[in-house]
Amino acid sequence: MPVDPVKGAVLDHEKLMGVMRRLAIEAGEKIMEIYDADDFEVRSKSDDSPVTAADEAADALISAGLKKAFPDVLVVTEEQADSHSEQAAEFLIVDPLDGTKEFVNRRGDFTVNIAYVVDGTPIRGVVYAPARGRMFYTMEDGSSVEEQGDLHPDMPGHCAPVRVSHPNNAALMVVASKSHRDQATDDYINKYGVKDMKSAGSSLKFCLVATGEADLYPRLGRTMEWDTAAGHAVLKGAGGEVVRFDTHEPLTYGKAGYENPFFIAYAPGVELQSA
Repeated sequence: MPVDPVKGAVLDHEKLMGVMRRLAIEAGEKIMEIYDADDFEVRSKSDDSPVTAADEAADALISAGLKKAFPDVLVVTEEQADSHSEQAAEFLIVDPLDGTKEFVNRRGDFTVNIAYVVDGTPIRGVVYAPARGRMFYTMEDGSSVEEQGDLHPDMPGHCAPVRVSHPNNAALMVVASKSHRDQATDDYINKYGVKDMKSAGSSLKFCLVATGEADLYPRLGRTMEWDTAAGHAVLKGAGGEVVRFDTHEPLTYGKAGYENPFFIAYAPGVELQSA
């Protein structure tokens, strides 16, 4: 297990995953209270992306919970701009409501994302889609599961292991962004033999590759590390990989500004095409 660089103590991964899971479910409950209301306010941030009371309520709950449980670990979260200039070899990274556009349009494909990054790699993560009733996370040993049934914050239910597909390169299952798909993405997808194509919002796309519901997810557009870290961890724990679009080298974390290059998430049996 990785060592907390501040205290020199071993970070307890059983405690970590219990806390991350519980906070994700509790944040999901707050999000759904607002989602199910008759109306809610939508504002624009400085980058013109939307933000709602659900983003802010979930962020406050998660960041407070993480800081209480792990006071010596850096917490980077989308909704707290002052955290974006901080860096550490180990950190927790949060997108309290990934897919705000999906939330605003009541399409359901939004997620709560919490991940733990060590030396540039997201090694633990949880992705919870409260409107879909789907929750994915890494276990203490790093393997990934989907928890099924009613989700109780303090009582984990049945966890089914998830594993990437063994893809047929002549007939791949491809998933792409629902709200950010463009011609460049389609041109790249057309380099493959595609059996079926689906669209999904937020970090659910990583999870669809993790479960074998898709083989390939290319992203040719701007993302931030908090958008991808939890899904990346879940996919990694299911045997998948995430690489840079340009070089096919592993996608790393802790970059200045926490901005990602274009990337490809995939089951390792996919024969990747050049950019």
